[in-house]
Amino acid sequence: MGKILVTGASGDIGRKTLLHLLKLRPANELIGLVRDPAKAEDLTAKGIELRQGDYLDTVSLAEAFKGVDKLMLTATHAFTERNKAHGNVIDEAEKAGVKHIVFMPIYRKKNSTVTMKEITAEDIFTEEKLKASGINYTLAYHPPFLEALFFYLGPKAQETGVHVPAGDHKFAAATRDDLAAAHAAILTGEGHENKSYVLTGAPAISFSDVADILSKLEGKKVPYSKITPEEYLQLVGKGVPDFIAQFVLEWVVNMGAGEWEEQTKDLETLIGRKATTPTEFFRHNYLTK
Repeated sequence: MGKILVTGASGDIGRKTLLHLLKLRPANELIGLVRDPAKAEDLTAKGIELRQGDYLDTVSLAEAFKGVDKLMLTATHAFTERNKAHGNVIDEAEKAGVKHIVFMPIYRKKNSTVTMKEITAEDIFTEEKLKASGINYTLAYHPPFLEALFFYLGPKAQETGVHVPAGDHKFAAATRDDLAAAHAAILTGEGHENKSYVLTGAPAISFSDVADILSKLEGKKVPYSKITPEEYLQLVGKGVPDFIAQFVLEWVVNMGAGEWEEQTKDLETLIGRKATTPTEFFRHNYLTK
């Protein structure tokens, strides 16, 4: 059997995908692509081969992709050369004879007019290039991450309250770990070629629901209030570059506007269990107790 390579293996999504793959395939069939192997020594210790490469260095990619059958293209960060980076991976994978690429764009609501800076156009570029490449593909659409709520709410929301410039719509966020488990299921399963999955958590929640969940878990009232975008930027923008604060604001506004309120069974079906609920996530990660 050909090998499975996961790019961005030293990052959170890439590492978690490889750890889930280890439950389904022997380590000698798995490869992690990293820029700095020293940042993924824990994977080496588990028997996973690390290959050094950079999305912007096509020579390194050509070498890294030798003998690879399936590839997980872990999306690179916003505010980088995403089109060039993703395009290089697809081009070099095609030359190397990779048979299947899984990519993780952000889910877009049907007929949505929302265009998120540094995300939407780059995701569409990558999807179109992947489909035109002739390589079998799977699009594993991501919702917002539950882990990102730490930043969106601030580190002490359970004490100071949930204060956001958002509407009352819900969003179906999921954990990175559950999404990584879905990636692993696609990479090791059959019949996923040239398909798209919308990976959503459950239940969908609003920001006021977040305050209610925290209130129940903390055993005290956690207040919720709507604030202006300007007030929110002051809240999250301390010590953060302005463009990052604006990026976060855009996510929060779109979450409250219902951009990610749709729910599917795709995530649950792929991982073979219920997705981690927001209550479970907050119970284990966000409490003061």
